[in-house]
Amino acid sequence: MNNSFSEIEKILDYKFKDIRLLNEALTHSSIKKNNKDIKVFNYERLEFLGDRILGFIISDLLYKKFPFFQEGDLSFLFQKYTNTQFLSDVAISLHLNKFVIVQKGDSLENKESIMSDLIESIVAAIYIDSNLDNAKFFIKNKILKNVKIKNIIDKHPKTLLQEYSLKFFKKIPVYIVNEKSGPDHEPEFKVTVSINSQNYGIGVGSSTQKAQENAAKNLLKKLESKN
Repeated sequence: MNNSFSEIEKILDYKFKDIRLLNEALTHSSIKKNNKDIKVFNYERLEFLGDRILGFIISDLLYKKFPFFQEGDLSFLFQKYTNTQFLSDVAISLHLNKFVIVQKGDSLENKESIMSDLIESIVAAIYIDSNLDNAKFFIKNKILKNVKIKNIIDKHPKTLLQEYSLKFFKKIPVYIVNEKSGPDHEPEFKVTVSINSQNYGIGVGSSTQKAQENAAKNLLKKLESKN
């Protein structure tokens, strides 16, 4: 087997029991053998499976991390972290383009679609070689390693909080102005928002609207940390 496989395993932070799976995961369909009796496997079947595994794991992660997001918001984030450009960038950052096995002279090593497929085929290879937990570990620690998945949906915090509250508690959040301090030209408001006695947040701002927004943000963070 290729001596570089040990180097790839270090990059992936995973040691294969069946190294042939890694070889298959790295082999592009451009590779052909003159001997028709020798079957040459490429990553296409693994990529098919890896695409589904990657989609499931990232969907599960987003669903649990953002319980107040609607389907459209979850889909937006899902596409962001599973699209060809993103996965290709991950493959290049891991230097996997150095190890992909392609037909000489084809110059396919840096093609986005191939680099994206490579990530998915490796996910499947790890899953087949071991289990779903190791595939999930690879996705979280290599594909999403430098990604801080956060609420980037262009919605007001009060809207997000209301959607969450209606979905899980069947009620609208209640905002109460606790106090106003400071001079008239520079006031400061303190607001509490609550869904019930266990779920509440406090916000401060230069207006009641700003204080309510900050209170909603703080409660959303608390709710997010519980998931």
